[in-house]
Amino acid sequence: MIPLPMAGVFCALFGLCVGSFLNVVIARIPAGRSIAHPGSACPLCGVAIRWYDNLPVLSYIMLGGRCRACHAPISWRYPVVELICGALFAAAYLRFGPGTQLVATLVLLSTLIAITGIDVDHQIIPDVLSIPGIALGLLASLAPGAIGLRDSVLGTLLGGGVFIVIIVASAIVLGQPGMGVGDVKLGAMLGAFLGWKLVLLSILLSVLIGGPLAATLLATGRKGRKDPLPFGPFLAAGGVISLFCGDAVLAWYFAQFAA
Repeated sequence: MIPLPMAGVFCALFGLCVGSFLNVVIARIPAGRSIAHPGSACPLCGVAIRWYDNLPVLSYIMLGGRCRACHAPISWRYPVVELICGALFAAAYLRFGPGTQLVATLVLLSTLIAITGIDVDHQIIPDVLSIPGIALGLLASLAPGAIGLRDSVLGTLLGGGVFIVIIVASAIVLGQPGMGVGDVKLGAMLGAFLGWKLVLLSILLSVLIGGPLAATLLATGRKGRKDPLPFGPFLAAGGVISLFCGDAVLAWYFAQFAA
């Protein structure tokens, strides 16, 4: 048996490597490019990145955040994505331990990170990530100790249905949809993995996180009323919080009525 702290370190290192791959996913999927071929290259000069310049976080530091060939700056997003992925993978192992639930959790976290990066850059949530994510969430619910298919299906319907109601209501009242169809599929994916209770909590948390930020951006003039503001990152954040802390939050909330 590997000691728990050491296993957490291994998971963090694995997460850094997965984060490096997710950077490729974030950059290439919106452009319709293959995530497998060709290998990584500098987007400015086109020189292939050698393996020792492609080490997660470490290479960025050693190169001073610049391409070795042309010295063009490398976006800070690359090490940030790697670090976030590494930290979440380690936290997932420490929270859930080894087993099928950990595998499902790592798949969900990876997908949410990729969706967040793409939605921030392009204001889209690709079907190629969300729809397979729904199927994987439903499949993961069948594993021993998982939430069960009934809870997963209900979570899928509620997670997507809430946003369908918002879209229809906004179209009727405001004359334009308040959400994108990608948010519907992301909500459904979260519901498939988390179940109906935690997906509703995820949506509530996403509103509590995103609402004040949106109001601040509008008040400071950094965003106009008609400027797009991606909701996917807030929903992903709500999903991550619910994944790690949702059961405790719900237990505390319902305990207030029993007190």
